[in-house]
Amino acid sequence: MSASISCNEALAAIREGGDLPPGFIFDLGENKPADFFRLIIEPLADSFEPEQAAAYNRLMTAWIPVVERPQPEIPAYVETVYVLSRVTLGADIKITSIVLDAMKLRFPSARIVFVANRKSAELFAVDTRIVHLEANYPRSGPVSERIAFASELRGRLDAVNSIVIDPDSRMTQLGLIPVCEPRSFFHFPSRTADSAPNLTDLTRNWLSATFGVAGRAYIAPARVELDDARPRAAVSLGVGGNDSKRISAAFETELIRDLTARFATVWLDRGAGGEEAARATAAGAGRARFWEGSFAGFASIIQQSDFYTGYDSAGQHAAAACGVPLVSHFAGAPSKRFEERWAQPGSMQKPDCNFGPAIAL
Repeated sequence: MSASISCNEALAAIREGGDLPPGFIFDLGENKPADFFRLIIEPLADSFEPEQAAAYNRLMTAWIPVVERPQPEIPAYVETVYVLSRVTLGADIKITSIVLDAMKLRFPSARIVFVANRKSAELFAVDTRIVHLEANYPRSGPVSERIAFASELRGRLDAVNSIVIDPDSRMTQLGLIPVCEPRSFFHFPSRTADSAPNLTDLTRNWLSATFGVAGRAYIAPARVELDDARPRAAVSLGVGGNDSKRISAAFETELIRDLTARFATVWLDRGAGGEEAARATAAGAGRARFWEGSFAGFASIIQQSDFYTGYDSAGQHAAAACGVPLVSHFAGAPSKRFEERWAQPGSMQKPDCNFGPAIAL
C-alpha cells in the first residue's frame, strides 16, 4: 500500500473489510500516533460495532501478538482489587466509578486500588475505601511507548491475592495487554457488549454477570465551599479540543443569558485555559461566576447545584452520578449508537425549554 494513503482512506479500507499491511500500520502508529489514534483507532472504538472492534484488534497485532487466554476466575481470597482508569474523566465517572462501587460491595475487606492519574483520582478523594496508585498513561506517544507503559504497570501491581478489573482501558490498549496473570484479569468489553443500549447499564450488567453485584455511578471529590445564592446552575462549554461538539458562540451566549434569568447563580467552568477559557469568558461575561480550578472542584460545584447543562463532556456524567437534573447538548456525535452509549440512561428527548438544537436528556 502506498505510504501516501491518508488516515481517512485507511479507515475507509478497514471498514470495508480490508487488511492493511502491518508495516504500514506500524509506521503510522510509531511516527504519526496523533493521527493514528484520532483518525483510525478512535473512530473504530467509537462505533461500538463488533466487526470494527475486531478490526481494531487486528490492527494492533502489528505490536501485540494474539495469545489465547484462559477464562478469569475469582480466587477464594482477594486481598487487593486493582481497578484501572479509563484515562478520561467522563468515562471514569460513567463507567469506572460503577466498577469501584461494585468492588467495594463484592469485596468488603479488600483494598480497592484505583490505578489512575491525579485528575481522575481527585474525583474520589474523600472515599476512604479507595486507594490511589498514580499511573500516568502517555496519551501522546507512539504505540510502542504506550505498550511499554502496560508492561511497566504490570511490575507495579502486587500479584499475590489480587485481581485486576479493566473497564476497557486505554492503559491495556482496550484489554489486549493483561497487566497481571490472565486468570486474575477481568476485562469489560464495552465496545462489543450488547445487553443494553447505554454504557451505564452495560457496565452494571457485566458486573452482575461476572461478580454478582451491580454498582452505581458516583463521585466523592473534596468539597468546595460555596457562599452564593440558590437556586444554582452549573455549566461547562468544554469540548476537549473537539470543535464538532460545539453549536455556536451565539448559542453559548444565549444559553448563559437564559440561565441567569432562571437561576440566582450560574457557575461556568473555564476549563483548562486557552481558547476554551476565552470562549467561556465571552459567553458568561457579566452574568456568570467562573470556576478556575481542577475538574474535581467543579464536580463538587455540580454536586451542590440544582441544574447542570453543557456539551457532551465529563460534566454531564458528574451531574448524572449526583442525581442533578441536566440537559446535555449532544452536537457532533459520530453516530446514533455512540449517542445512545454515552448519553445518560433512560429515554432521550428534547426538554421543554429554549436551549437550542441537538439536545439529549
